Amino acid sequence: MLITRRFFLSTAIPAVSLLATNLQAKAAEVAPNFIAPRALGNPNAKVHVQEWFSLTCAHCGRFAQTVFPEIEKQYINTGKVYYIFKDFPLDKIALMAAIVARSLPVDQYKPFVFALLDNLDQWAFKEGADPAKELQKYATLAGMNPAQFDQVTNDTNLRDAILAEVKQAEDKYKIDSTPTFIFNGQASVGELTIEDFGKNVTSALSRQPTP
Repeated sequence: MLITRRFFLSTAIPAVSLLATNLQAKAAEVAPNFIAPRALGNPNAKVHVQEWFSLTCAHCGRFAQTVFPEIEKQYINTGKVYYIFKDFPLDKIALMAAIVARSLPVDQYKPFVFALLDNLDQWAFKEGADPAKELQKYATLAGMNPAQFDQVTNDTNLRDAILAEVKQAEDKYKIDSTPTFIFNGQASVGELTIEDFGKNVTSALSRQPTP
């Protein structure tokens, strides 16, 4: 079953029915590092790529394992693309995981996120296990103690900071599923091959102005 953002909003978290302005007001109360961009590459690159992903999305996990390493090699490390990670949680556990990831030091964000995406069957979908408890194990390995884990995962301001970004993405790009990629303002929905990614980069270069 494809779990869309609309399904999540209607069933998982009643609080997200708050007006976007209320979410943004509460989001403003969080630490700047929490909402700072999580990105790789040269911010002056002519192509900016946003990946809107969910940390319990199997499609996102497969992309992270099989395609992203080549993207990093060909496009990010060479300065051709500025790659921006954007949280778009599709369920409560994905939202909790996003909060934990954002609460870690910025340089630990990518390793933590990719550890989760590479091991979805060991924490998010582990038979008979509590995903929240499994997530806490990963957080502990990343240096977050149990008290810190409880504090951040129960902080409604942190939750609303992420949900405010999600609401903005829904309004601006009409995102409703993951992964969704934005190439210089143009959306591409679904998993991409390295060839598809390259085509989107080429197309983005033809559009002006650049980011």
